[in-house]
Amino acid sequence: MPLLDMDRSRMVWWAIGLVLAAALAYVFYSFVGTFVFGIFIYYSTRPIYRRIKRRVRPPSLAAAVALFALALPALALIAYALAIVVNELVRLTNNGFFDLSRYPITSDQLARLTDPNTILSLELSSLTESELSQILSSIGSAADTLAFLGVGGVHLFVMIALAFYLLRDDHRFARWVRMNFADDRGVMEAYCTAVDRDFKNIFFGNILNAVLTGTIGVIAYTVLNMVGPDGVYIPAAALVGLLAGVASLIPVVGMKLVYIPVAIYLAGVSYFSNPGAFWFVIAFIAVSFVIVDTIPDLVLRPYVSGRTLHVGAVMIAYTFGPLLFGWYGIFFAPMILVLVVNFAKYVLPELVTGTPIQPYAVDPATVEDDSELVDRSVQSDVAGADEMPAADDDAVSDVTSEASAETSNRADDGPSAS
Repeated sequence: MPLLDMDRSRMVWWAIGLVLAAALAYVFYSFVGTFVFGIFIYYSTRPIYRRIKRRVRPPSLAAAVALFALALPALALIAYALAIVVNELVRLTNNGFFDLSRYPITSDQLARLTDPNTILSLELSSLTESELSQILSSIGSAADTLAFLGVGGVHLFVMIALAFYLLRDDHRFARWVRMNFADDRGVMEAYCTAVDRDFKNIFFGNILNAVLTGTIGVIAYTVLNMVGPDGVYIPAAALVGLLAGVASLIPVVGMKLVYIPVAIYLAGVSYFSNPGAFWFVIAFIAVSFVIVDTIPDLVLRPYVSGRTLHVGAVMIAYTFGPLLFGWYGIFFAPMILVLVVNFAKYVLPELVTGTPIQPYAVDPATVEDDSELVDRSVQSDVAGADEMPAADDDAVSDVTSEASAETSNRADDGPSAS
């Protein structure tokens, strides 16, 4: 009976564990893009964090500084781009390109529309049904836009928070996994070490790809401006190229958010000032799509990301990932590739043959920080130093007891011999 009660208790706990695992899987499935992008931020920031951690304490401050250091170039570029846009709008307005006097609204009408007393004094009974539906539709569109921005802000906060706590507490999570799931042969540790190494190469390779893409964009747009017609040119060509590099971190639509608005701007300038220069707009779109967008995505990204993986497999993962999973697929598909490749390398052959699973030799220096290795060696030395005196004291006590026993025997034998 006690055995039956024990089995029932274990079954109940297993059922609770399965329910909790299903709930956790549902949360991950609902926000898989957020979690995947948070992991990408973590691996992209970890090399910076480990260098900052040696000089900045506590770890929470080091993690915050590392995240800010990663985002600082992008924030500086966005601020500079906004300044350029405002300057261009002011210049076009002063040149008469945008003449607000052409529009029927006057300054008095605009003042009445923005006056709260005028708005409150309006009689709703005078509004027609079409006007009321138009107003409600505008309010609904504004509310949808605010809701979209709010949800995006929440997702961004979760990404940054996940990356922050992974940076600060990743060693605790690794220790918990090692203590609860490690096997005697070290297969789990070898598998996790290899996966961690490949994740670092892939995700930090995306940062390197963004730098290379930005460099290509700067060169391509500067050269294109040199052969462009009079009056139609790419505004701040170097800035547009750098923004294209930063936007390449956003999957699928990243760079299109940069060069499509610029193409629309060039088309408008060409239409109003020099209609014969529309070929320059076509050339800009072709250069942006082929040289700046497609070639780095299909050629450079697999090479700089898949250092320990097959380049063709990485290229296929980057190509089919967004098509299969959506915007986050450019990160999620390479993660699946890393998990599958390392499982096939470390575990699958022994599972098929039925032989005991033996891990491959993995150099821990490829995935661990030097300071952590030094701390671990120091701790082992201290532990060894703590154990050695106890062993020496036991040996000394044994030798002392044996010597005293031998002395007493000789003392006993001496008088009898005499």
